[in-house]
Amino acid sequence: MLSLGRKVIIFSQFTSALDLIAQRLAEINIDFSLLTGQTRHRDKVIDEFTSGNTSVFLISLKAGGTGLNLTQADTVIHFDPWWNPAVEKQATDRAYRIGQTNPVFVYKLIMSNSIEQKVFKMQEDKQALVDALFTDKSMSFTKFDEQQMLSLIKN
Repeated sequence: MLSLGRKVIIFSQFTSALDLIAQRLAEINIDFSLLTGQTRHRDKVIDEFTSGNTSVFLISLKAGGTGLNLTQADTVIHFDPWWNPAVEKQATDRAYRIGQTNPVFVYKLIMSNSIEQKVFKMQEDKQALVDALFTDKSMSFTKFDEQQMLSLIKN
């Protein structure tokens, strides 16, 4: 990706995962920016990426999932899934902003038979319920069976 001139944002909910990714990027001499809740010079780190000094931006979901305009990026990678699909969508939207002139590619890293796969399935189920509620005007809550309602409340 980077050899093609792509600019990449990697989101994770875990700063420890970002630290491991950062360590590996440093080992293979790839410059990167890192934004977490502990970042002191937030504007400087953002400018490193937006000005082109780095091609990879590691961002914790809580610190950078909202309020950033990162249209320089054309690739978004969700390293681990978040329980709420809306949070991931908001994070992805950092690259999908007014001024984005390139197609944006979004990747979610999901290993089969893992907790991530279960979280991803739960996200899909939640999104399907939301879509059904807001797109089918004739649908009423009486069409949900007890199991669906319990699932919605529990998750």
